[in-house]
Amino acid sequence: MELRSVFHTFFDHCVGSWSTERTYHYLTQQEVERSHTDFQVSPLTNELKTKVLSDNGYDEDQDLSALPGFHLAFNTVSEKGEKVSQALNLTFVIDHEIGHTLEGDYLRDRAYEEARPIISRFRFDGHTRELLMTTNYTRVVSVDSITLINPETRIRRILNYLRPPAGQPLEKLGLVGFGVEQKVT
Repeated sequence: MELRSVFHTFFDHCVGSWSTERTYHYLTQQEVERSHTDFQVSPLTNELKTKVLSDNGYDEDQDLSALPGFHLAFNTVSEKGEKVSQALNLTFVIDHEIGHTLEGDYLRDRAYEEARPIISRFRFDGHTRELLMTTNYTRVVSVDSITLINPETRIRRILNYLRPPAGQPLEKLGLVGFGVEQKVT
């Protein structure tokens, strides 16, 4: 199967309702916390893809059918009873293909950590079906992985590094999260 087709199939399998159990390790505070998240993923309309592109300063005259995109809404409850809800729109713009990997920009109209449009980088491995997304926030650099095991099960890994000075490598972890995501519908 052609790599771009595998990429689109990955996203087709992501559409639906999901239930997630996660464990977060806060290394700077030496705490471990569990949470439960329910989220809904629906395809992004061309109108909203255009808005996400525009919000991030991208050329809006692109082949929108070639850009996978979603509306994502989620509700999280931590074991301490803290609740977080958010909804955002996102799309992926491929800028090159090397072997069995695609790379490009991951655009959101609202970032998780900061309420603003944001451009991140992504890499998709067609063999392992892993989507790796790297986002440079103000205080942290988040490296988020979603591996599609099958159409109903995904494994999630989140590594948040304390943002180093410019030009320095990522070395100091602030948070490590792991999760199993199962499709409900």
